[in-house]
Amino acid sequence: MSDALEQAARVLHGATSIVAVTGAGISVESNIPAFRGPKGLWTKYPPEEYATIEGFLEDLAKVWRLWYELGDLLADSAPNPAHYALAQLEQAGKLDAIITQNVDNLHQAAGNQHVIEYHGNGKRMVCLECGAQQPIPEGPDRPLPPRCVCGGLIKPDVVMFGELIPQDALTESEHLAIQCDVMLVVGTSAEVYPAAQVPHTAKYAGAYIIEVNPEHTAFTSTITDAFLQGPAGHMLPALLAQAGVTR
Repeated sequence: MSDALEQAARVLHGATSIVAVTGAGISVESNIPAFRGPKGLWTKYPPEEYATIEGFLEDLAKVWRLWYELGDLLADSAPNPAHYALAQLEQAGKLDAIITQNVDNLHQAAGNQHVIEYHGNGKRMVCLECGAQQPIPEGPDRPLPPRCVCGGLIKPDVVMFGELIPQDALTESEHLAIQCDVMLVVGTSAEVYPAAQVPHTAKYAGAYIIEVNPEHTAFTSTITDAFLQGPAGHMLPALLAQAGVTR
C-alpha cells in the first residue's frame, strides 16, 4: 500500500464534508473517450464548427448530427466502479456533492443525488423558447433538427463554446469548495476553466486535496496533498475500502 493511499484514507475517514470534482478521465473506463483524446468526437467533428453556439445557430441540421451521435454513445454507456464508489460515499453520508465537467449523466445513473453539472447534460435537450426539457431521441428516424411542440428551437442541454456556465452552478460550487474539508479531484487535468478553479478555491479555504489521475497534472505540484496515481475505477474503490467506508 502506498503512503499516499494510507494518508488519504485516514483523512477521508475523519472528514465531515467531502466534495468531488470530476472530469472526462472518470468516464474513460465506461468507454466514453475524452472529447479531445485520440478517439474523441472532436477528431470527427471540429469543435469550432460543431460545438459553438454560433455554429449551432448557423446550421442546425449539421450540428445536431454530432449531438445525436453523442446521445447514442451515452445511451450505450454505463457507470464504472469509480462512479459507484462516489455514490457509496454519498450514501455513507460523507460526500456532500459532485461537481462534474462531464455531460454523460453517469454519476446520476450510479446513484448520486447531488450532482452539479458545469457543462450540462448530453442526454437532454431544451427548448430555447419555452424551456421544456426532454430526452435526446434515439433511432434512425430522428428529425434534423428536432423541434419543440411549441414551435421553438431545441438545442442540446449542454454549455457550448460561447455560452456561459450557469450562474447557479458557479455559485453553489464556490460555496461547496469553501466549506468542505476534503476535496476529491478525479479524472480532470486542470486545463478547463472555470471548473479548474474550484479545487484551488477549496485549497485556499483550508481543504485537503486528494487527486486521482493516471498522470500528474498542474494540480499535482501546486495544491494536491495526496496523489493517487492510477485509473479511477481502481483507485477510488481502494481508497474507500482503506478508509472503512466500504468493505
